[in-house]
Amino acid sequence: MAVLGTAAVEALIPVAALIGIAFAMLQWYVVARVPVPSHAGGGEGSKQGRGVRGEEEEGDEEDGMDYLLVEARCAEIQRAISIGATSFLLTEYKYLAAFTAAFAAVIFVFLGSAERFSARPSPCAYDPSRECRPALANAAFSAVAFLLGAATSVLSGYLGMRVATFANARTALEARHGVGRAFAAAFRSGAAMGFLLASSALLVLYAAVNLFGLYYGDDWGGLYESITGYGLGGSSVALFGRVGGGIYTKAADVGADLVGKVERNIPEDDPRNPAVIADNVGDNVGDIAGMGSDLFGSYAESSCAALFVASISSFGAEHDLTAMMYPLLISAVGLLVCAITTVVATDVTEVKESDEVGPALKRQILISTVLMTAGVAAVTFLALPPSFTLFDFGNDKHVKNWHLFICVSAGLWAGLVIGYVTEYFTSNAYGPVQAVARSCRTGAATNVIFGLAVGYKSVIVPILAIAAAIYASFRLAAIYGIALAALGMLSTIATGLAIDAYGPISDNAGGIAEMAGMPRRVRERTDALDAAGNTTAAIGKGFAIGSAALVSLALFGAYVSRAGITAVDVLSPRVFVGLLVGAMLPYWFSAMTMRSVGSAALRMVEEVRRQFDTIPGLAEGLAVPDYATCVRISTDASLKKMMAPGALVMLSPLVAGTLFGVETLAGLLAGALVSGVQVAISASNSGGAWDNAKKYIEAGMSEEARSLGPKGSEAHKAAVIGDTIGDPLKDTSGPSLNILIKLMAVESLVFAPFFAAHGGIIFDHL
Repeated sequence: MAVLGTAAVEALIPVAALIGIAFAMLQWYVVARVPVPSHAGGGEGSKQGRGVRGEEEEGDEEDGMDYLLVEARCAEIQRAISIGATSFLLTEYKYLAAFTAAFAAVIFVFLGSAERFSARPSPCAYDPSRECRPALANAAFSAVAFLLGAATSVLSGYLGMRVATFANARTALEARHGVGRAFAAAFRSGAAMGFLLASSALLVLYAAVNLFGLYYGDDWGGLYESITGYGLGGSSVALFGRVGGGIYTKAADVGADLVGKVERNIPEDDPRNPAVIADNVGDNVGDIAGMGSDLFGSYAESSCAALFVASISSFGAEHDLTAMMYPLLISAVGLLVCAITTVVATDVTEVKESDEVGPALKRQILISTVLMTAGVAAVTFLALPPSFTLFDFGNDKHVKNWHLFICVSAGLWAGLVIGYVTEYFTSNAYGPVQAVARSCRTGAATNVIFGLAVGYKSVIVPILAIAAAIYASFRLAAIYGIALAALGMLSTIATGLAIDAYGPISDNAGGIAEMAGMPRRVRERTDALDAAGNTTAAIGKGFAIGSAALVSLALFGAYVSRAGITAVDVLSPRVFVGLLVGAMLPYWFSAMTMRSVGSAALRMVEEVRRQFDTIPGLAEGLAVPDYATCVRISTDASLKKMMAPGALVMLSPLVAGTLFGVETLAGLLAGALVSGVQVAISASNSGGAWDNAKKYIEAGMSEEARSLGPKGSEAHKAAVIGDTIGDPLKDTSGPSLNILIKLMAVESLVFAPFFAAHGGIIFDHL
C-alpha cells in the first residue's frame, strides 16, 4: 500500500495550487512597486519616482533628459499597448465563444448518437460485466468539460497578456538602474504568469474531477473519459490563439522591419515607424497569450491522457485514489519545485552584467530539472504501491513503482536535452548562429540557405531524445509510461512559462525605451535582455514541441484502445492512406499560416510606405504616424485568416473518422505526429537562428560582428531579410504545429465512441 493516504492527497493538490497562486501574487506585488505614472501629467507615480531616483536617473539629467517626461512617455506607450492587446483579445474571444458553444453541441450530438441518445446504464467499455453511466451522460459531461477547458485556456491567455502589459514599462524603467534590476522585473513578471497559469490549470482540473465524480461515483472509466474534453477545450482555444496571435504579431513585425530598417534605415521600435505599436501589441497577443494557452493545452492533455489510461488499469479497477492522482501529484510537486527555483533566480543570485543574463536563465532549467527529479522520486515511492498492473492494449502489464519514476524522469531530462540543444542552435554565443551571420556577407540568399540548414540539423538530437524517452517509457509502463513522460517534461511548466514570457516582456521593454527616448545605455541593457529572451523563447518552443510529441503519442494509444483497434498495421491500405494524408497535413497547415502572414504583411508594408510618403515631416520626426491604421490591419487580418487553418485541424479527424473509419484515422494521427514534429522543430529553430544572427550583427559584441555591421550595412540588411522570413516560421507556423498534432489526437479520443459505432461510411462500402 502507498504511504500517502487519501486525505493527504486530497489536501496536497489544492494546497500546492493555492501556494502557486499566492506566489504569483507575491511576484506581481514586487513588480508593482516600480512606479509608473498613471497619466501623462505625472501624479503619485511621478512623486514616488522623485523619491526613488537612482544614480542612472541623475545621469539622465546630465544627458539633458527630463526623467519625469520619460516616465510619462513610458506610461502613455504602455497604455496604448495594453489597450490594443486587450481590444484584440476580447474581439478574438467573442469569435471563440461562438465556436466553443457550437462545438460543444457537436460533441454532445456525436457522442450521444453513439448509443442512440440512450439514458439507460450500459455495459462498461473495458469491463462488460459491470454497468456504467449512460452514453447520454458521457456526452453531456464531455461537452461541459470541453467548455471548462476552453474557458480556462481563455483565462490563461488573458491573464498572461495582462501581466506582460503591466510589466513592460516597469522593466524599461528598471533598466535605468542596471541590467540586474531590469532582469529581475522581467523574470518576476514571467513567473507571475507562469504560476498563475500552472496553478489555475491544476486547481480547475482537480475541481472538475471531484465535481464530475459526484455523479459518476465508482464509474471511473466514464469519469475520466469525459474529463478528456477538458484537454480538447484547452487546445481548441490555444490553436486559434496561436494562429491568430501569430498572424497579428508577424504581420506587424515584418512590415515594421522591411520598411523601417531596410528601406528607411531607422532603428527598431523607432516611434516614427507607423507599425511599431502594432508590433509591440503583437508580442503580447501572440508570444504571451497564445503561448500561455498553448502550454496550458499541453498540460491539460497530458494530465487527461494519464488519468484516462490509469482509470482503465488496476488503479481504476481497485479505486485506489492515491495512485490515481499520481499525475496531479507530480504537477503539485512541480509547483513547489518551481517556486524554489524562482527564488534562486530573483533573491539568492544576482545578475550584474549583460553577459550573465543567458546563463542565469539556463540555470533555471537545470536547477528545476534536478530538484524535480528528487520530487518525483519522493512522490513515486509515497503515492504508489510497490507493484501494480497497467492496461497494455487488452493485456495486463505488471509494473513496479520505480518504473514510473524512470518514465517521468525520462521525459523530464529529455526536455532538458531539447532545451540545451535548442539553445546551441539559436543562441548567437555559439557557432551555428555565428555562421548564419557570416553568410550575410554575400547577401540574403546565402543567409537563407545557412538558416534553413541550421533548422534541419537542429532536428536530429531532439528527435533522438524524444525517441529514447518513448522507448524507455513504453517498455516499462506501456502507454501510461508515455503519458507520464509527457507530464514529466511539463512538470516544471511554471519555470518554463516564466522563462518564455520573460522574452516578450523584455522585447516590449526595449521598444518602450526606444519610443520614450531613453538614453542609449538603457536600450543596450534591454537589447541584452531581449537577445537572451529570443533564445529562451526558442527553448520554450522546443519544450512545447517535445511535450506535444509525447502527449500526442499517449493520446494516440488511448484512442486506439477506446476505438477497439487491436493493431495498427501500416501495410493495411486503410491505415497507409491515412498515414500519407496525415503526413501532408502539417505542410498544408503551414502553407495556410505562412500565406496568411505574407498577405497581411503585404498590406502592412504598403500602409507603412504610404504614411512615410504622404505624411509631411514623418521621416524627420516632426509628425506623428497613424498607429491605429496599422493596428487595425493586423487585427482584421488575424481574425479573418485564423479561421481556415483552425477549420482544417478541427475537421480533419471528424471527416477521417466518420467517412473512412477508425483505422484510417489512426494512420492520419500517426502521419501528422511524425511529420509535424520534424517540421515544427526545424521551422522554429531556423527562425530563431535568423533572428539572433541579426542581433549578433547589431550588437557588435565581437570583432567579427563589428566587421559585419553597423546597422544599415549590406550584411545587416541581408540579416533583416532572413529575420523577416523566419518570423512567421518561428512565431506562427512552427509553434502552431505542436497544437495541430495534439489537438487532432485528443479530438479523436473524445469522439472515439462515435467513430467506433458509426465511422467508415465510405470504406465500409468499398
